[in-house]
Amino acid sequence: MKGIRGISQLSRRLYAAQAACKVEVSEAFKPVPQEVQVSKLPSGLVIASLENYSPASRIGVLVKAGSRYEPHDSLGVTHVLRLASGLTTKGASAFRICRGIEAVGGSLGVSTTRETMVYTVDCLRDDIDTVMEYLINVTTAPEFRPWELSDLTARVKLDNAIASQNPQIGLLENLHAAAYKNALSNSLYCPEYMAGKIGTDQLHAFVQNNFTSARMALVGLGVDHAILKQVGEQFLNIRSGAGTVGSKALYRGGELRAQTGGSLVHSAVVSESAVASSAEAVAFSVLQHVLGAGPHVKRGANTTSKLSQAISKATAQPFDASAFNASYSDSGLFGVYTISQADSARDVIKAAVGQVHAVAQGNLAAEDLSRAKTQLKAEYLMSIETSEGLFEAIGTQALTEGAYHTSEAITQKIDAVSSSDVVNAAKKFMSGKKSMASSGHLVNTPFVDEI
Repeated sequence: MKGIRGISQLSRRLYAAQAACKVEVSEAFKPVPQEVQVSKLPSGLVIASLENYSPASRIGVLVKAGSRYEPHDSLGVTHVLRLASGLTTKGASAFRICRGIEAVGGSLGVSTTRETMVYTVDCLRDDIDTVMEYLINVTTAPEFRPWELSDLTARVKLDNAIASQNPQIGLLENLHAAAYKNALSNSLYCPEYMAGKIGTDQLHAFVQNNFTSARMALVGLGVDHAILKQVGEQFLNIRSGAGTVGSKALYRGGELRAQTGGSLVHSAVVSESAVASSAEAVAFSVLQHVLGAGPHVKRGANTTSKLSQAISKATAQPFDASAFNASYSDSGLFGVYTISQADSARDVIKAAVGQVHAVAQGNLAAEDLSRAKTQLKAEYLMSIETSEGLFEAIGTQALTEGAYHTSEAITQKIDAVSSSDVVNAAKKFMSGKKSMASSGHLVNTPFVDEI
């Protein structure tokens, strides 16, 4: 690709300056710490980057093309699109894409949420120009040959089978289906009845309607902003306009129960909460940590959380419980997630909801609020210590807001949450219309109108 060859010479100079610890290096070659830079092109494409002088770079294209944007006659199209990321494009065959990226030790990954599709490549920074060519091909020039798509049907079914064996995944999918009438009710997985029925025309239509410059962000770690901007101007100004305007998520409240006969009961009870990036959403995040956001140690227990303590007091047995919190661009869900033995499910669920009710009544100690804020700040700061977490933070903010908020700004927002904000968040959960999803042996699991 023309226009990005200069980065290899830049990286060699910088790393020669850093690596030779025992060699005196001139001031001209010492890397200067950089801040996250964000630019928006006239086409609407957002460019965000952080030059951290790492020998490894991560570059990605984020698109507002999650499952919530799937049309009713193409449910599951994002699942198939995710699996089709390495197939033949108009500029490179599937073999060339795989061989070209692996030849330089790089990797291509694609992930989806209900709102966003993310294409990422990882490589040594001297090979950015090589892998960038394939990233642009995959995101701007897919071909979707029918005979290649037919081979994906088995992978779609395998993904669904794996997901069905995970009770947490199934529960969260059912929870969104019960809570919303549209948009956010769409699953991250292709429905079984659509497996093998998503064809070339449906994939091209979805890409044409959603992969527009105004719905995209080009994000890079370990790359110069000017070079990334040049790439965006030359190769990602593909289609102008806002693309498909997705329907606003309509919260309805409801219940889905999956009787599986297992000895454990997984259950989630939620109400509508707050939209992402709002001050109210931060209050719900603090409330989540007040109640207990789950164990932070692998295979660890959550016995110190308020929810677990309330359940142990009510049932005289330790059961797993944590607060559930999810925020989207136009809605959000907050509630409690419990795992219990079938004969104790009723008491466990009611004890967990009762603990939220206690906070709504104003039973919030100052030390609990302070602890929750500290945990939330630590969780965020530790997440951006990794390249994956930092990339996600930069990319999500760039795509949704066209800007980036520093870690100092985020922690200040958390510190600004007052006790009354958290109590009001708990009140909103208690007074809101409930949604519930349960799976397992549900003989002693209450219905949502019984809670």
